[in-house]
Amino acid sequence: MRVNDWSRAHDWSLVLRAGVAAVAAVVAFAGCSSVMPGALDGDGGGATGEQARRTGAGPGVTADSVKVVFVGVDLKATASVTGFKTADAGDPARQVKALETWVNANGGIAGRKMAAVYRNYEAADDSPAAEERLCNQITQDDKAFAVVLTGQFQSNARPCYASRRTLVLDATLVANDQSTFTKLAPYLWSASYPDYDEFVRAFLGSLEAQQYFAGATRAGVVAADTPTNRTVYERLAVPELKRLKVTPTVAWIDTTDLGTLNAGLNQAAVDFRGKGVDRVFFLGGARMASFFLTVATAQSFTARYALSSFDNPSFLVNNPATIPREGLQGAVGIGFNPSQDVPDSAYPFPGTDAERACLAIFEAEGQRFATRENARAAFPYCDATLLLQAGARNLGADLNASAWAQDVRALGTGFRPATGFAGLLGPGRFSAANGYRAMAYDGGCGCFAYQGEEVPFAAR
Repeated sequence: MRVNDWSRAHDWSLVLRAGVAAVAAVVAFAGCSSVMPGALDGDGGGATGEQARRTGAGPGVTADSVKVVFVGVDLKATASVTGFKTADAGDPARQVKALETWVNANGGIAGRKMAAVYRNYEAADDSPAAEERLCNQITQDDKAFAVVLTGQFQSNARPCYASRRTLVLDATLVANDQSTFTKLAPYLWSASYPDYDEFVRAFLGSLEAQQYFAGATRAGVVAADTPTNRTVYERLAVPELKRLKVTPTVAWIDTTDLGTLNAGLNQAAVDFRGKGVDRVFFLGGARMASFFLTVATAQSFTARYALSSFDNPSFLVNNPATIPREGLQGAVGIGFNPSQDVPDSAYPFPGTDAERACLAIFEAEGQRFATRENARAAFPYCDATLLLQAGARNLGADLNASAWAQDVRALGTGFRPATGFAGLLGPGRFSAANGYRAMAYDGGCGCFAYQGEEVPFAAR
C-alpha cells in the first residue's frame, strides 16, 4: 500500500479505501478510546457513594449465585476483509467456563457460585449505539453484578454500566484516568492495566531517560480527541514537554468514525512532514499507531516513533506487509503488557507466579497456549476474575460494588496481575497494575525487547 506520487488520483483513491478497511481491523485487533464520565443514580453515585460501606446485595446477586458477564471481541469479519494477522487467542467461551469451574471449586464469590456468561461482540459493528445495546443486554437481560469488558472503545459504554450499578472490570486498553475512575466510582476498575495519569508520567519520563528527545526541538503527538485524553495531555504532557524544551505539534484525532479517523491520521502525516517533525508519539489508544504507520508510509513520511502497550507493538511487527518494519527502526517506549509487547524469546513464558496460576486454571479445562501472545485475552479474563473473588472474600451478604471497593483496596500488593508485572491497590486506587519496563525495537529479531529492570508506576 505504498503511494509515492500523490498527484495520481487513482492511487489516492485506492489508499483511502484500503485505509478505511484497515481502520476496522486496527480498532478491533489493537483492543483485543476513551471514557466519558456519566451521572450515576442515587444508589451508588460518584465518589461520595463510595465513602461509606454499603450493606445488602447488588444487582445480579442471589443467595447462592453471582452473575458475571464476559465480553469477547469477534475479529473474523475484519480479518477476512483486510488480511491483517493476529495470533490465535483460543476459545474465549471455554476460557470463561474454565474460570467459572475453578472459582466455584475454590470458595466461589462471597460464598456464592459464579454464574459466568460469555457474550460475543462483533468488532466490525462497533459504534455508540452497538455498545449501548450491549450494555442494555448485560444489565437488563442478563442482570449482571459485574461485566468484564474487552474491545469496548466508545465513550458511552462505561457510564452506561455505572448508571445501572454494574461493576466494570475493564480489560480493554483504554485511557481511564484518575478523574474518570473517580467520577464512575465505585463501579469502574482495571485488574490488568495502569491508571492513565500514572502511565503518561512514566511514558514521558522513560522517553527522557532513553534519550528519545535528545537533539529534538519539536515532536508530533497523535492523540485521541476525547475529554480524558485532552485533559491529561494539557495537565501532564504539555508541562513535561515544555520542561524538555520540546515544542509539540498535536494532531487531535476523532476516533468515533472510520472516515474521520482516516482523514485525521492522513492529515497528521501531512502536517508533520510539512513542519519537519522527526519524533512522533501516541496518546489515547492502540488503534491509532498501527494505522498511522500505514498511512505515513504511503505519504513518504518517516519519523522516530515512541510507543507503548496501548499501541500493541506485537500487532505492528506481525503485519510487515502493511506496516513496514523499517518504519519501526529506532522506536522506543514502555511496556506493561508482555503478551502484546514482546515475543517469548525476549521474555520467557511463563515468567511470573501470576501467569503460572492462570495457566493452571485454563489447562485444567484443556485450554493451553503455545505462546504468551496466544493468552493475551485469557490473562485479562483471569485477572478480572481473581480480583473479583479476592475483593469479595469477606463480604458475605453484603456483596455490592461499594463494599467490594472498600475491601479490594485492602489487598495492597497482595494481588498481582498475570497480564503485567507488579500489583498495587490502596486508598484512591482503581487500577491494580503497578509495573512497566522500557522497551525498544530490535531489528535483529524484528520485534520489540525490554530494556532494563521493572519500574513501578506508583510508590508502594
